[in-house]
Amino acid sequence: MELNRHIVNKQIVTTLKYIVALALMIFAVIPFFWIVATSFNPARSLLGANLIPSALTVNNYFDLLSNTNLFFGKWMLNSFKVSAISVIIIVMLTCTSAYALSRFRFAGKRGVMMGIMILNIFPGILAMIAIFVMMQQIGNYFPMIGLNTHGGLICVYVAGAMSINVLMVKSYIDTISCELDESALIEGATYWQIFWKIIFPVIKPMVITVAILAFMSTYGDFVIANLLLKGNDRVTVMVGIYQFTQQRFDTNWGIVTAGTVMAAIPVVVLFFASQKYIIGGVMMGAIKE
Repeated sequence: MELNRHIVNKQIVTTLKYIVALALMIFAVIPFFWIVATSFNPARSLLGANLIPSALTVNNYFDLLSNTNLFFGKWMLNSFKVSAISVIIIVMLTCTSAYALSRFRFAGKRGVMMGIMILNIFPGILAMIAIFVMMQQIGNYFPMIGLNTHGGLICVYVAGAMSINVLMVKSYIDTISCELDESALIEGATYWQIFWKIIFPVIKPMVITVAILAFMSTYGDFVIANLLLKGNDRVTVMVGIYQFTQQRFDTNWGIVTAGTVMAAIPVVVLFFASQKYIIGGVMMGAIKE
């Protein structure tokens, strides 16, 4: 009797878990399908759109690319440019910094590690005012990386992505035996050769993970890009779509949702194509022998 009651209670708990999980999935997926449906709906309003439109049209996509008030192609190009350069710099600095912290002993190493840990728990949104003022001051001396420049935005992205990525890569390098380094040093290899020919090939899965996550975070960022960039010719696609909604009283939400869908396609494709690398890389960075 007691065993049957235990089995029934377990089944009830399991059923409740599935119900909660299903409700959360529906809550997360419905807005996405609503946006996609609105992009194919001839209605200009979100309220008039149905999850399954009665009539489908691709005019919103044609209007998006031909609208003279929109610079969608330019915005996409800006996003890819900023994200690509940011990813390259982030990967280079992350890998070399993690290698130095993992293999070398130097004065202040403990302080650097503590600083990285503190940066991970400090909410970045609280630094928005400081970032704006700092970039404004820097622009007075170095216009290429000041306000309203892609160089300044890239600098902020690189600085913000370094902390957690360095810890992940360092944890992975720590699992690689130091005997490989010692053997290479005996054979006359330099530290750069050891890193490039021995360490880097081993940590490639983690490098791919860092690159993918960095691209997704920089490409999809709105807050920092909206803070630092102004003007239709400089903003990224996320900021550009938002600014378009603020320019008109009668916003054409069909065009806006079409732009949202097109802007999301690269990230969605990249995520599904590299899902195994993301999961595997994060797990590798969390395991330390």
